[in-house]
Amino acid sequence: MKGLILAGGHGTRLRPLTFTGNKHMIPIANEPMLFYGLRHLASGGLREVGIVLGDEHEGIEEAVGDGTPFGLKVTYIHQGAPKGLAHAVACAREFLADDPFVMYLGDNLLEEGTAPLVAQYRASPADAIIGVTPVEHPSSYGVVEMDGDAIVSIAEKPAQPKSNLALIGVYLFSPKIHPIIAGLAPSRRGELEITDAIWKLHQSGGRVAVRRVNGWWKDTGRPEDLLAANDLVLRSLPPERFRNEGTVGPRARLRGSVRIGPGSTVADGAEVEGPVVLGANVTVGAGAHIGPGVAVGDRCTLEGGTVHRSILMEGAEIRGPVTVTDSILGRAARVTSRRTRPEALTCVVGDATVIELGPDS
Repeated sequence: MKGLILAGGHGTRLRPLTFTGNKHMIPIANEPMLFYGLRHLASGGLREVGIVLGDEHEGIEEAVGDGTPFGLKVTYIHQGAPKGLAHAVACAREFLADDPFVMYLGDNLLEEGTAPLVAQYRASPADAIIGVTPVEHPSSYGVVEMDGDAIVSIAEKPAQPKSNLALIGVYLFSPKIHPIIAGLAPSRRGELEITDAIWKLHQSGGRVAVRRVNGWWKDTGRPEDLLAANDLVLRSLPPERFRNEGTVGPRARLRGSVRIGPGSTVADGAEVEGPVVLGANVTVGAGAHIGPGVAVGDRCTLEGGTVHRSILMEGAEIRGPVTVTDSILGRAARVTSRRTRPEALTCVVGDATVIELGPDS
C-alpha cells in the first residue's frame, strides 16, 4: 500500500497573506502542517509516499527531503496548475501503479490519523473507504448523504446539502479508481472532482465504505481554522513533548504544559500558561504573559506583551503593552506599542509585516 499527499496549491489558498513558502508548511504547534500527514501515513504502516506538488510548493522538498526522518521513502510528483483532486491522482498514476493507496489532503489535521482506515481496508477490502464527520457548514465540503449504512448521494460543495456529513480529505482507494478518473469530465468548477470519481465508482458497483472518524478533525483552509488546529494539537500532545531545555528565571511563573526550546529564556516576572510551546532561542522578557494555546517559533522576542491563542512564526516580535489574541504573525513580523495603556489586537499578518501603535494621543 502506498500513500499520496496532496500539497501545494490544490485547495483553498490563504490570501491576501504573504508567507514564505507553501501554506502546508505553516507551523502548527511549531511543526509544519505537512509533517503531521506524513507521520499519520507512517503510523498506518505505509513506507512509500508520493507528494503531489501543485503550483505553490516552495519549501516542501527542502523540508521533507527523501522522507528518511519520517521512516518513509518520498517521491515528488509535479501537477503544475491545480485542475482538481482527481487530476492530482491521475498525475501520480505511474507512482501508484496497481497498489491500493491512502490519499491525504495536506491541509487536513485529524486526531486519529490514517491507521483506522488502513486497518479497515485490510480487514475487509473495499474499492474505496471515505472518512466523514458532521460539520456545521456542509456546503463548503464534499457531502455524503446516507440511509443507514448505504450511500444515497455524494456531491461537491452543494448549494443545498442533503446531509451534514462532510468528506474529511482522507481516502483509501483500490486501483479500480484509476479508470474511473480517466473517464471523468471537468465539473462546473472546471476541475476533475474526486467526489465525482467516488460517486461513479459507487454507481458502477464498486464497494465504497464510509468511516465516521473519531476524535477531532480540522480543515485548515482559513486562518481561524489554523488557530483552532494549533490549539487542538497543543492540547493533544503527550506529556513528554513538554520539557524545558532553556533557562527560566527563579521568579518566572510557569503553569500547565509548557515546552521551552534550547537556548530560550523566560525572565523573572514573565508568566507562561500552557499549553504553550516555545521554539529555540526565544526571548520572553519580564512582564510578558503567554498562553494558553500559543505556539512561538524559533528566535522570537516577546517583551512586555500578552499573547493568547496565537501562532508566532520564526523571528516574530511583540514589544510593549499590547495584548495579541487569536492572531497569526508571519516570519519576522513585528508588533510594537509605545502607548502607556494596554491595547488589544487581533490580526493575521504575513512575513516581515510591521505594526506600530504610536504614543497616546
